[in-house]
Amino acid sequence: MSKKPLPRQLADVEALSVVRNMRVSAQKLNIVAQLIRGKKANTALAELTFSTRRIAKDVKKALQSAIANAENNHQLDVDKLYVKEASVGQSFELKRFHARARGRASRIEKPFSHLRIVVREREETV
Repeated sequence: MSKKPLPRQLADVEALSVVRNMRVSAQKLNIVAQLIRGKKANTALAELTFSTRRIAKDVKKALQSAIANAENNHQLDVDKLYVKEASVGQSFELKRFHARARGRASRIEKPFSHLRIVVREREETV
């Protein structure tokens, strides 16, 4: 007597990868996500490989995971994949204090973010 499985949220030609609690602000992560939105999967991987941003390595891992999910779980053609969606969301913030002059303290906020990548198989245009 288990629950019925939920219907699939994505289309049959889409695959998903989600990374939770990345140690970077959503604003900085969104800059890297903008690099790959709408591009072919191979081009996006090349962009992330040569990006100088620190978080680009983790975004590349997430994109590789989405590509692997498309290939292994949904039997999609890797050569036809493109990045349909790369969305960024805020997670929690660690709040720390830093000692300042005259016995005072200032707050340091260390933000975390979520990343969601959806790859889709491009339809053939004849």
